[in-house]
Amino acid sequence: MADFKDISPNASAGAKLTNWFENRLPTAFDMYKVHMSEYYAPKNFNFWYIFGSLAMLVLVIQIVTGIFLVMHYKPDAALAFGSVEYIMRDVPWGWLIRYMHSTGASAFFVVVYLHMFRGLLYGSYRKPRELVWLFGCAIFLALMAEAFMGYLLPWGQMSYWGAQVIVNLFAAVPFVGPDLALLIRGDYVVGDATLNRFFSFHVIAVPLVLLGLVVAHLMALHDVGSNNPDGIEIKATKGPTGIPLDGIPFHPYYTVHDIFAVCMFLLVFSAVIFFAPEFGGYFLEYNNFIPADPLKTPLHIAPVWYFTPFYSMLRAITDEMILVLIACIAGGAFLGVTKFKLPVIFKVVVLGAAAVVVAMMLSIDAKFWGVVAMGGAVVILFFLPWLDNCAVKSIRYRPDWHKYLYAVFVVNFVILAYLGTQPPSAIGERVSQVGTLFYFGFFLLMPWWSRMGEAKPVPTRVNFAAH
Repeated sequence: MADFKDISPNASAGAKLTNWFENRLPTAFDMYKVHMSEYYAPKNFNFWYIFGSLAMLVLVIQIVTGIFLVMHYKPDAALAFGSVEYIMRDVPWGWLIRYMHSTGASAFFVVVYLHMFRGLLYGSYRKPRELVWLFGCAIFLALMAEAFMGYLLPWGQMSYWGAQVIVNLFAAVPFVGPDLALLIRGDYVVGDATLNRFFSFHVIAVPLVLLGLVVAHLMALHDVGSNNPDGIEIKATKGPTGIPLDGIPFHPYYTVHDIFAVCMFLLVFSAVIFFAPEFGGYFLEYNNFIPADPLKTPLHIAPVWYFTPFYSMLRAITDEMILVLIACIAGGAFLGVTKFKLPVIFKVVVLGAAAVVVAMMLSIDAKFWGVVAMGGAVVILFFLPWLDNCAVKSIRYRPDWHKYLYAVFVVNFVILAYLGTQPPSAIGERVSQVGTLFYFGFFLLMPWWSRMGEAKPVPTRVNFAAH
């Protein structure tokens, strides 16, 4: 009892209740102080810093709506589509819960893409935040797995055939491909076993991993502190009390900031749910309102919009594209051994590795390399902290042409996303091939181009104007 904090008998009932809990659960109050009231964030946060909190909000929406949907959903190939229709038509407010969940899936990727782009703009992946970025990329990967498995559950035409196409891609892996595809499906075709497996992973396994990664992401962030638009470490300039001079408590300043962003987001989110839940067929494809039919293939099979940039890269890898990639690898190896002063043994290793890769590309089907490109487009993000060699973090102080390069990267990504929704065409194939080369070139050549140009002077204190 000696460690208990005393409180005045004249204190309010709320203060007494808080004191009662604090004496019996001090760890929770310590966490609140560390991560909220005594966590000092840079005072120059801007619009781009709302998307992390919005991602947390959408995660909660998805979990809560998912719980209600599971109460009525039946993971059975003969009953799944009917159970979704039952939810939509007969369960009180079931249509709202289902539309919240389907719209939430797309909203999740919108805010996560914007959140990651902010990290790219302001160098939030640079030292000392490499782990924050790695956990964030792992969250993105888990989110993609969660969305793909959830996409199968309505058991409509696009769910069925989309899963059929994607799972069959694993069969292209040399030696183990057919067995791997069989393991994922649980049968020789996408069927009841596949539906049960995906349901189990979607409802239990992946959400647990996702929640663990979110906690790790937040812990890593709060241990090293938040980045800011100037890319300046606020912990480097502290006052006599040890508090950063350019920092303000996260609560109440940024909690109010985030609450306003949440209100604006919910207005847009609600407008989509009530007025355009299908969003022109991008959020919910019209073919998915038709029961799955293994004997009738849709005219055009494409994934949901948030997978389409990577799907475009998959389709871009053709036999012709393989020859272009071989030329790029040969050219890169030649430049590496002629332009850089490397020991002879390193030059031999580079040339040998290039020869092995070229031999593999010529002997293995292009379909496999398409799968590699699709997966590599995500995996390469994990290496970003070690690819960027610019002298400064933030785009504000990088050479001006960097801004245009980032803008082209965004436009290229959007074009790839659009092409992934369209039926294959000769022009679309060429554009997606150029876009794929630019996407990978942006990252693989970053150690070189990020050093080019003269960076602007970085101030010692953050730029902030009160408003």
